[in-house]
Amino acid sequence: MADEAKTFGPADLRAAVAAGLVTEAQAAGLTALAHDRAGRRAALPAEDEPFEFFRGFAEIFIATGLAILLAGLAILLGVLGGVFILILIPAIIAITAWALAGYFTLQRRMNLPSMVLVSAYASGLYVSFFTVFSQMDMGLKGIAFLSATLTAGAVLVWFRQFRLPFSMFVFGVFALLATYALFTRYNPGGTIDDIDSWARSFAPRANLTLASLVFGIGAFAGAMWFDMQDPRRIGRHSATAFWLHLLAGAALVNSIAGNLYGGGGSAAILPTTVALLIFALIALVIDRRSMLTAGIAYIGAVIYWAVAGDGYAGAMDWAKILIILGTFFTVLGTWWVQMRAGLMRALPDFPGKDRLPPYSESK
Repeated sequence: MADEAKTFGPADLRAAVAAGLVTEAQAAGLTALAHDRAGRRAALPAEDEPFEFFRGFAEIFIATGLAILLAGLAILLGVLGGVFILILIPAIIAITAWALAGYFTLQRRMNLPSMVLVSAYASGLYVSFFTVFSQMDMGLKGIAFLSATLTAGAVLVWFRQFRLPFSMFVFGVFALLATYALFTRYNPGGTIDDIDSWARSFAPRANLTLASLVFGIGAFAGAMWFDMQDPRRIGRHSATAFWLHLLAGAALVNSIAGNLYGGGGSAAILPTTVALLIFALIALVIDRRSMLTAGIAYIGAVIYWAVAGDGYAGAMDWAKILIILGTFFTVLGTWWVQMRAGLMRALPDFPGKDRLPPYSESK
């Protein structure tokens, strides 16, 4: 594909104005926005994968203050105690976080403080939901599933209101908890008032690898949907996809490569290597490094076996392992753009290829 896939141009915009679909002022605004987007992307290095954690130390300072404030409210849980308090105070923390987000997220546009607030909001709601359902006549499977599901739904409401990309990461965490609860069976017995028996009853007896796989596929599909809304990676959709890719990569790599490597012995190395190679190719195609980052432990395990075999590695072996692993990631990161361009040129056209990040068609 070309670096700039044109689907809508100035002539189309003029035709829209003539047809009365948009006003001249709106057309001028759209043109300015298009020029701004193109300029921002052109100013980025070709290999950059835009990501913003915070803009300055002021955000760190405010985020620290918010964390201390919310932690102080949370400590009241232990000081006051009681089921009612376990419902009320976390709910107050969630409401407080929502109110503060109206200022720090919508008005100040501060990223790190907003991340603290959505985390407190979700955690508070989860504790409240969990405590409420624990008082009802239902099994721990239902309690865990409903609490996580309702919290995930509440985080989606937060995302709709504040449009914070990181909130989709929080949503994914609770969606993962709900998926685990759905695929997990629990031993009967135990109540919230009997902590010891309740803790013993919360013993998973199911294939969590399958749960991770199902969640990983869902998170990956969601991430790709957001990515394809912003293939040039300069808007909120791309930032949202970044957080979902982190969760999807970790879930998929650990459920597939981890399960293969968990078979033990040298026979597990070849299928693990093949799985990691497939993940690497997917990461290059979609231009996201999260899958390879999530698989670093298994890549290191493969290199360990290549150096030490089935025996134990000594100091010299560990030096070789770290040098090989470090060289691999350094080389891959340095020539990521060139490798991706070569791969994309070699691949035939497939659905959605023109909606992936641009690459150079020239060698």
